[in-house]
Amino acid sequence: MEEGEKKIKQEDCNEDNLGSGILTLTNKRLAFDKARARLMDFSKHIGDTILDISLENVTKTWKEGLLIKKVCFTAKIGNDEQTYKFGVFSTKSWLKSIDEAIKNQ
Repeated sequence: MEEGEKKIKQEDCNEDNLGSGILTLTNKRLAFDKARARLMDFSKHIGDTILDISLENVTKTWKEGLLIKKVCFTAKIGNDEQTYKFGVFSTKSWLKSIDEAIKNQ
């Protein structure tokens, strides 16, 4: 983490295209670290950070789903926009935290 960066929220989750990992929200960015788990010894290994988006590049946030709920956001990456959908435990709480972090930066 950078100087002055504080972790707001972190949770094991699954993204539709990226698979399972750990979503982290800080006061400066959203990051997703790929993770591997083994059932034999209940261990979890954190891999590479495959998504690292500055909050200033997040253009839209929302939540969706009835049975499988997801927190979603669209971010500007280069000249393109990419949408990500994360299955987290409390979508309402995540959405509120992301919106507040964007507003307070």
